Amino acid sequence: MGHSEMLLAVAGLKEDEVKKRAKSLASGDWSAFPAAERQALHFAHKLASNPAALRTSKEVSGLIDTFGRERALDLIWYGAWCSYMTRVADAFQLPLEKENVFQRPRPASGAKSEK
Repeated sequence: MGHSEMLLAVAGLKEDEVKKRAKSLASGDWSAFPAAERQALHFAHKLASNPAALRTSKEVSGLIDTFGRERALDLIWYGAWCSYMTRVADAFQLPLEKENVFQRPRPASGAKSEK
């Protein structure tokens, strides 16, 4: 399971919602998302794919106008951290988890589930 899907599941989305949202995010067509989310997604994409293109403060000013200073800082920091971690994982060829490590294991068939 990709980390984006895992985070969406941890945020409370159901399995079908996670798949639909992940597919929308991966497509690059973010037109269905609210304007503020589109802005954050475009910034994160630019930060990950071409950070040198962020030499002007235009994008950062836009984030601050939309989200406020603290939330803009959160978006920039988290986007940079995720980009860094992806590059480290890629360099070491680390595999993604096959399932959501935060999800409770499903009981084996025939076993009684705890409530």
